[in-house]
Amino acid sequence: MPFGKYSGTLLSDLPVSYLEWFKRKGGFPKGKLGVLLETVYEIKLNGLEEILYKLKKLNP
Repeated sequence: MPFGKYSGTLLSDLPVSYLEWFKRKGGFPKGKLGVLLETVYEIKLNGLEEILYKLKKLNP
């Protein structure tokens, strides 16, 4: 994450509560970062976090 409370945190490691906060506060930022944040949100929302674990394992 390039800014805010979780600056320096991998997007996949952001807590769902933070992603939900973005969603409630008017949506995700524009551009690539917003698309990535929304994708991580949807993955976590649908209980598919194993996908993120596997990706992180491939790219330590």
